[in-house]
Amino acid sequence: MVQSDVMSGKFGIEAALFRTLDEFIATENHSPDSLIEVLHRAQEIFGYLRNDVLAHVASRLHLPLARVYGVATFYHLFHLKPKGKYEIHVCTGTACYVRGADRVIRSLVKELGVNLDETTSDGLFTLCNARCIGSCGLAPAMMIDKDVHGRVDPKKVRRILRNYR
Repeated sequence: MVQSDVMSGKFGIEAALFRTLDEFIATENHSPDSLIEVLHRAQEIFGYLRNDVLAHVASRLHLPLARVYGVATFYHLFHLKPKGKYEIHVCTGTACYVRGADRVIRSLVKELGVNLDETTSDGLFTLCNARCIGSCGLAPAMMIDKDVHGRVDPKKVRRILRNYR
């Protein structure tokens, strides 16, 4: 068992996850310059960047926790909270916004019972906005994972979500 596992009380599956992360960090030679790569790998392993994971990365890379946290909060691809099984990204670019993206968001908020950047209590959906998803001709548009849904109106939201439940 890794000494940090004993000290921090990480056993079983948790210990295996931290060992997997440590193995990756070793392939990066514990280099502080590999911080972004290590954070990406940590997020793949744990699903999101918990505080204990950030502290572990800081310790292994010999970096101040503030620097690790700063990088994790600067880049939008890093998540400090768990994400749902499906991420819903509603496009709020100009074309989508003028064609009713705000109404789509309100409908999703009502249907899911969460606000933007929140995850449903069942862990199924996380609702996000996106500046542009590149589907202006289908405005208003949203993506659920890699599936693009175009010409979405509030009436279609429930039916679209039903396909993912």
